[in-house]
Amino acid sequence: MSVEVAMCDSNIGNAKAKEPSTGDRWRVSWYEQLVQPCLAELLGSALFIFIGCLSVIENGTDTGLLQPALAHGLAMGTIIATLGNISGGHLNPAASLMAMLSGGLTLMMLVPYWISQLLGGLIGAALAKVVSPEERFWNATGGAFVTVQEQGQVVRALVAEVILTVLALVICTGVTKERTTRPVAPFYIGLSVTMIVLAGGNVSGACMNPARAFGPAVMANHWGFHWIYWVGPFLAALLVGLFIRFFIYRRSHQSLNGQ
Repeated sequence: MSVEVAMCDSNIGNAKAKEPSTGDRWRVSWYEQLVQPCLAELLGSALFIFIGCLSVIENGTDTGLLQPALAHGLAMGTIIATLGNISGGHLNPAASLMAMLSGGLTLMMLVPYWISQLLGGLIGAALAKVVSPEERFWNATGGAFVTVQEQGQVVRALVAEVILTVLALVICTGVTKERTTRPVAPFYIGLSVTMIVLAGGNVSGACMNPARAFGPAVMANHWGFHWIYWVGPFLAALLVGLFIRFFIYRRSHQSLNGQ
């Protein structure tokens, strides 16, 4: 509820409602600009990673990658559609880094977003552990990424994580740009996640999200080749964010200035 509405409600019957003070306005602005987005990222990340981990834990042997791919994609699209107008619906530390580098997020908000996303990942993975049968949980390593089993797979998995994350970030950026944004943008983003998991799940796990890797790794105490799921997405975020900032963003401003 806004301050203006609250003040009017508290003065029902008065001929003249009081104007909100500067202090009231500052408190509302501080909450909406700092606290509310972080809470949305925490809640969204917790829900997304809960669904993601549960889809892996409960995945049948006959469905392969289809169940996790659909669950991750549908969860991502639905959560972005619900919470995206509050925080941007990043749900991913790599996406937040890309947004900061490309000018879509302030540096001051980057670390709070990261903390919210990682904490949400822990909460989501913990909830998945609570509701799952113990045997299924440990058979699936709590939904942690176990695709990479030996050193010979590392380079291939790391390159795949970079490429898949670049693809995901480019799609997210493209469908949310001012000129191309549509009401169905969350659907496109969720569909892209499903596509990427189906394509790259057997190569690297198609994580693309350090928070998605971190939560179940803590819950299952599984850290084998865990660094791949941080280095790959963050490297992709650096590439996409800097490319947008120094090539696309600068070029569009030069075009506007030339008109």
